[in-house]
Amino acid sequence: MQLKLTRPICFFDLETTGVNVAKDRVVEIAILKIHPNGNKESKTWLVNPEMVIPDEVIAVHGISNEKVANEPTFKELSKEIYNMIKDSDLGGFNSDRFDIPLLAEEMLRAEIDFDMKNRVAVDVQTIFHKMEKRTLGAAYKFYCDKDLIDAHSAAADTNATYEVLLAQLDRYPELENNMKMLAEFSSHKRTVDFAGFIILDDEEEEVFSFGKHKGKKVHDVLTKEPGYFSWILNADFPLYTKKILTQIKLSKLNNKLG
Repeated sequence: MQLKLTRPICFFDLETTGVNVAKDRVVEIAILKIHPNGNKESKTWLVNPEMVIPDEVIAVHGISNEKVANEPTFKELSKEIYNMIKDSDLGGFNSDRFDIPLLAEEMLRAEIDFDMKNRVAVDVQTIFHKMEKRTLGAAYKFYCDKDLIDAHSAAADTNATYEVLLAQLDRYPELENNMKMLAEFSSHKRTVDFAGFIILDDEEEEVFSFGKHKGKKVHDVLTKEPGYFSWILNADFPLYTKKILTQIKLSKLNNKLG
């Protein structure tokens, strides 16, 4: 089975200082880029997170503070990483809920205007969970009949994720070998921002998914309670959520002026 691609897709995996998308940082990133002609290129970077990696996290991925102390920061690597993925769709394992949101935060902190407007994301974990409901190691054994050696190594996890997707396409004839369709199948819900604070309702309107304004249209809330916009911008929300909220506010303003 070969992926039918109209543009490249970059499978990627992050090892991080923790699981808080807004606060934690990347310590390792691996990217496997698959081109429409079948050519592959891969790259792995160790990253100085500019913060202490907790012992309990080191116990999971084995990347110590000493190991990354002299490595470049994400900001120093950001242009090289972005150049590798900027023309591509994205693929990963639990990437919709973790890797892509955290990558977006790192890119925005590095002053790179990262977004998903012109690309799709295929979350192999979601396809797996919808079909079999297990973990990456079990997925690799189930679909590929291989043991996942060096689990929680970004490179090993990235290559396993790619192989699992190929095997899923072989196994399930109902899955279309098309990145847009796979992205739609592997999405959890129709989020506007990565973190899911803003989602689309049945009328394709942006609504808040949390707090006192849960279920209310973003435009209505910002019109009636402009201070809520300022509160979100100054509170501990992901940078990408703030970016999307600002875009919505400016878009509605421009429509009004037009």
